[in-house]
Amino acid sequence: MSTETHVIMDETAIRRALTRIAHEILEKNKGIEGCVVVGIRTRGVYLAERIAAKIEEIEGTKVPWGELDVTPYRDDRSDENRAQRKEVLKMIPESLSIQDKKVILFDDVLYTGRTIRAAMDALMDCGRPQNIQLAVLADRGHRELPIRPDFIGKNVPTSKSEEIEVALKETDGQDEVKIIQNRGEQA
Repeated sequence: MSTETHVIMDETAIRRALTRIAHEILEKNKGIEGCVVVGIRTRGVYLAERIAAKIEEIEGTKVPWGELDVTPYRDDRSDENRAQRKEVLKMIPESLSIQDKKVILFDDVLYTGRTIRAAMDALMDCGRPQNIQLAVLADRGHRELPIRPDFIGKNVPTSKSEEIEVALKETDGQDEVKIIQNRGEQA
């Protein structure tokens, strides 16, 4: 099987998308009061941290942010992982309360919606937010659940044979989003 790769967002495009998303968050929420940003591990955490920094740069006010590991909440994992749910509650710093807050949940790529569903389950175990808003760097479609992002860096319509790969400086040494086309066996 061969693959073909195209960069669809470089460092500049990612920075611009995050700046736009930060402004959209501020506009939708009429500021940042009562908001909390939560990133889904792994790359969603770094995007949440960047959004929090961008909002602070724009507004001059720190926005609380934290991280969430949804592994024990995923429906494609064993029941053993589900027994570890209490550990997830420690992923959000104890000083970060989501009770009655507007939670902006951040992930790198939205595909089927199953990770987001797991994240919402995990958040509800942490408290009862006023609402949950979803921000993603790339939305590739193919939803299996009725989940729609509020803030999107880039819509990337894909086929089932394509993948979206996000690389961030914090984990991969560079910022870019690639689309990978998997081609069938060559004769």
